[in-house]
Amino acid sequence: MINVMLVEDEELILQGIRCIIDWEELSMSVVSMARNGEEALKLFQENPVDILVTDVEMPKMNGLELIKEIRKIDPKTRCIILSGYDEFEYARSALKLDVEEYILKPINEDQLKQALAQARNRLLQLSQNQGQGPWDGELWRRFLERKMDEKQAARFCGDLPQIGEQERVCPAVMKVDAESMKKQEAILTVISEIQKLPCTVKTACLSSDTLFLLLYAPQEECGNAQEIFSGLQNNLESQYGVMSFLTVAPSVQGYNELPDSYKTASRLQKYRILEGYGSCITESYIKNRATPDVVIDETLLRKTILKKDKEGALHYIEDLFINNLRCGVNIDALYQLALKLTVLLQEIKAEYKLEQTRNLQNLSEMIEQIYKADDVLGLKSIFLSEITEIITYLHTEDSQYTPVIRQIMAEVQNNYKEDMNLKTLSYKYNMNASYLGKIFQKEVGCSFAQYLSNTKNRIAKDLILNTNMKIGDIAKEVGYPDTSYFYRKFKQCYGVSPASLRSIKKYDVI
Repeated sequence: MINVMLVEDEELILQGIRCIIDWEELSMSVVSMARNGEEALKLFQENPVDILVTDVEMPKMNGLELIKEIRKIDPKTRCIILSGYDEFEYARSALKLDVEEYILKPINEDQLKQALAQARNRLLQLSQNQGQGPWDGELWRRFLERKMDEKQAARFCGDLPQIGEQERVCPAVMKVDAESMKKQEAILTVISEIQKLPCTVKTACLSSDTLFLLLYAPQEECGNAQEIFSGLQNNLESQYGVMSFLTVAPSVQGYNELPDSYKTASRLQKYRILEGYGSCITESYIKNRATPDVVIDETLLRKTILKKDKEGALHYIEDLFINNLRCGVNIDALYQLALKLTVLLQEIKAEYKLEQTRNLQNLSEMIEQIYKADDVLGLKSIFLSEITEIITYLHTEDSQYTPVIRQIMAEVQNNYKEDMNLKTLSYKYNMNASYLGKIFQKEVGCSFAQYLSNTKNRIAKDLILNTNMKIGDIAKEVGYPDTSYFYRKFKQCYGVSPASLRSIKKYDVI
């Protein structure tokens, strides 16, 4: 708890301040109250506090004089001034004394709460920084991602606490569940709890919900790092309802090894989708996991969807994710499964002209959602929702095409590499080219040129995902002699470039 002292010469206001704030919610406790500056100074000398909330005009010693004396004892104490006087000189003096906030009476509860939270944040920052080197998140990100040159990195490491001869550093990445952080300051509560650990753990806030932790311990005790971090997780969950996922990297002897450790811990963060929040894992935990070939009965699933058997389709997805992906599977198998399912659904949407249908997602949107999912249940729900939408939009009965349109569609499927156009086809089927184009547009829902392009792109997509062919060779294989033109048409169709789709296939996503 952060200790607070209240100083106010009017008893009614003093008790009012004591009662209007939920101090426990702010992780604070009012440990002393005084009616004038002299009494407050004496109490502070006996029992220093972290935050001082004081009136300005008081008998014996005013608030500004009190703050000056307290600064001589402990310059870190955060001070908030309350005043009934809206005078520039008071405010200017307060600024010189590094006062957190200057609040005018009558006191606004929200303004005071905000000032107290700001003071607590400043205390945590000072606690992190005092004699312990730079813990700024942006600096740490640049260092860990190797975006510093050698001199900058050396200077950065030189400013960090010295590692003892018999000591090692155990790094970890902590992802806090945003849904469990009901209050904006929850991440600071996490940092505060870390500081209470019986061992030395330093933190760098890399983002609003991600911390980089460094546990300093003798070499023989480094094996307990996972146990220590798990205990921290349990405490955060039981005391504050804050859930987290921790990945612990192997210990290091020098700070120059941290970027590699950070890379390991970040890569392990992908397993959050399998393990869920509340878990703390190491590299050895997933070392021997299998990466089985993901087998999806595409024919069965496609048939079930096209029959509008929603219950059957959803049951198949449920079985696929829950029964076939038991704990112990490698994360790549999970992403491979999700990617194959995504491609299958995109093919169905393309075949039945549902790509632009409202509430349905394109390939890039689906992939983005996949990698944002927090757990298997969240991932499964993405596909359950999409399949439900597809079945909703499918026509009651299969689309009926005239014989000539069916022949043309079959010819496209078999001869998509050829230089095909409506003019040559109209000669072949003894029809007017313009009339044939109108019939095709009406029955298929897109122009012949668009249908041909979609067919080529769908086949190209399969080659990108399932072969190691070069992109240029794939372009030629599907009938695009100009690779740049192929890139343009493919991106128009799927929203991602061929190269981007292939990089996604590698699952290099944190």
